[in-house]
Amino acid sequence: MTDYEQVEILLVEDSPRDAEMTLRSLRKHNFANAVHWVKDGAEALEFMFRDGAYAGRDPSRALKLVLLDIKMPKVDGIEVLRRLKGDARTRATPVVIMTSSNEERDIVESYRLGVNGYVVKPVQFEALLETVSHIGLYWLLANRVPE
Repeated sequence: MTDYEQVEILLVEDSPRDAEMTLRSLRKHNFANAVHWVKDGAEALEFMFRDGAYAGRDPSRALKLVLLDIKMPKVDGIEVLRRLKGDARTRATPVVIMTSSNEERDIVESYRLGVNGYVVKPVQFEALLETVSHIGLYWLLANRVPE
């Protein structure tokens, strides 16, 4: 199996509509054979740190990318980002904020915490598909992370 075939993504998105459009774009462009969708920040942390329902997740299957919304129930995206970038086990995993928030304080705080990219989701369906396609091209095919 090549690296391309082993691509795994964590999609952290509470909106079923936005999640479905993101998943559709990723599948359309064959960017991932395993996209894990979680619906809130607490579930994202369990997934990343192999706790709770994800305690048995295979530690050898590293994620290539985390697509993270900010405005979510239970634990917001900023706190998820803070924990991921603050822990040696997950620090190197690329995290791209993909949110509807264009608030300067969210952008500044995200970069202060070490986000790898910040994308404001377009409202139109086709524009969102294209944006996710561009994210996939760079983060899944061109970008390299430490082994």
